[in-house]
Amino acid sequence: MTRRILVVEDHEDNRRILRDLLGSAGYETTEAENGRDGVAAALADPPDLILMDIQLPLMDGYEATRRIKAEAALAAIPVIVITSYALSGDEAKARAAGCDAYVTKPYSPRALLAKIREYLP
Repeated sequence: MTRRILVVEDHEDNRRILRDLLGSAGYETTEAENGRDGVAAALADPPDLILMDIQLPLMDGYEATRRIKAEAALAAIPVIVITSYALSGDEAKARAAGCDAYVTKPYSPRALLAKIREYLP
């Protein structure tokens, strides 16, 4: 069974990189360009894992994650933040919003896949 990952990222180049990386690793991807659409996509067709940017239009990744985790049917879905926010306290803020893991940009493709595999063995 192919595992599905929802990529919530506003930059097309970043979505393309993730789409190529995840596809080559055997994952199926769906995408959303903003936090509001990310929540709607997760509700409409729950993925196995979510990769969430933080700085998003319409609704940031913190609020999108809070809304996803507030839904009983979605609460157990792992959310991995992928962000350029790397200041002191940013990881704690992401975890407080419900994120399960935190990866900073630029990231190593191998390290990201290893992190995903921790949640999708």
